[in-house]
Amino acid sequence: MLLTDKVVIVTGAGGGLGEGIARVCHREGARVVVADIRGDAASKVAGSLGEAALAVTCDVGNDEARSRLVDASIAECGRIDGLVNNAGVNFVRAFLETTVEDWERVIRVDLRAVFFFSQLVCRQMLAQESGGSIVNISSVHSVAALPGAGPYDAAKTGVVGLTKSIAVEMAAANIRVNAISPGLLNTQIWKDLLAAAPDPERAVEHWNSNIPIARAIEPEEVGELAAFLLSDRSKSITGANILADGGMTSQLTSREPYESRSIEGH
Repeated sequence: MLLTDKVVIVTGAGGGLGEGIARVCHREGARVVVADIRGDAASKVAGSLGEAALAVTCDVGNDEARSRLVDASIAECGRIDGLVNNAGVNFVRAFLETTVEDWERVIRVDLRAVFFFSQLVCRQMLAQESGGSIVNISSVHSVAALPGAGPYDAAKTGVVGLTKSIAVEMAAANIRVNAISPGLLNTQIWKDLLAAAPDPERAVEHWNSNIPIARAIEPEEVGELAAFLLSDRSKSITGANILADGGMTSQLTSREPYESRSIEGH
């Protein structure tokens, strides 16, 4: 197993992508701290994982709550070997309608919390003198944009930048920091998107045409990548942003709804 005897904190792990990551880490032998602003959801996930899981209620946007999460992890597990900064706030609102409050909320949770929680955990890893690994969940929004997602795009792009900065600074202490940028995920947001569409079947066709593998990514698939980056098998990888998007950002346009003839280029 990749993570035997390691202690890993996963934020936003009460459902969706975070839950998928927590489940894979647990399966790979880690003792997982399931952190979520929804305490009941965190407890449900941790309970389903068994004794090697700890549930902690935490609003990552709150400074004191982040400190309490670190303290609880140390008190219960004795150390921290890995952190997955997954908790975040999605956001869609027209640029001209976005308020200061919108901006502050998204940046506080999706960017500021990643920086300062990583700082807390790095200090603990330094005290342990055994190194560690941090995985920051960014997004394909770090390389391309959709209308109405200004604060979210800014935050997720910022996550990639601070990932590189922290990775360079902490490398000498054997602390690795990487980012994962998922594409369309099969989580509640995807279900909500389909439910809001006038024709869910056409919505699926549209999105699949923009993804070379023609489907949404399962949370556990991102979890597999996160577990690898948290493990000792990725010792040479730090400062990377790995796109787990099914090829979405490599494709110029959606696929043609017809079969084109060959173009010889005369």
